[in-house]
Amino acid sequence: MNLKRRILSCMILFVLLAAVCVVGYLQKKDVLAMGESVTSESGKKVALTFDDGPHPYYTEQLLKGLKERNARASFFITGKNVEAYPEIVKKIHDEGHLIGNHTYNHTQLTSRNRESFKQEIIKTNEVIREVTGEDTIYIRPPYGSWNREFEKELNMFPVLWTIDPLDWCSSDVSCIVGAVCAKVGENDIILMHDQYKTTVTAALKIVDKLTKEGYEFVTVDELLFD
Repeated sequence: MNLKRRILSCMILFVLLAAVCVVGYLQKKDVLAMGESVTSESGKKVALTFDDGPHPYYTEQLLKGLKERNARASFFITGKNVEAYPEIVKKIHDEGHLIGNHTYNHTQLTSRNRESFKQEIIKTNEVIREVTGEDTIYIRPPYGSWNREFEKELNMFPVLWTIDPLDWCSSDVSCIVGAVCAKVGENDIILMHDQYKTTVTAALKIVDKLTKEGYEFVTVDELLFD
């Protein structure tokens, strides 16, 4: 009897161990499948933003390149340029990019110009609405100078940046590209200016390089609130 009991115990133990191994394998397989699914569905997001435009030539070239690459960006434009180049502003909007406020005259907020600064924001919102048919709640305050009271008074959300390659003072495309790609990480906001040929060339090279590294170029609202 003792021998039979030992044999039976061994058989039961073997069956239990086999069951544990099978369950463990299936769980591991499911975890790997889930991990692969999450990785494939959610790439690293980054936002390209452009200030001071639109430019009558360079912005058009930039839009063409972004469309070819299926990349979206955010344009913080001045009211005076909206009035000067409404057809380009409409094209920016129609092609799915985000349009934000950059004041009417690219004015920096100081302790002395609060009210005039506020009026520049309001005026720029109005001219953007006239062209696109939509309101904007995003603002890139020139030089990053901002008063948080405006967020409630004007229902505006300030968007600053995390990477500044100083493209406005460089004619070296590789230097601009290197400055961005050496620092970039997921959810970064890159500050550029669509007023310069070198910026357009550099921006498209950045898109090409980072896309190969698994980045997805989105508008700032997607980056901040999705």
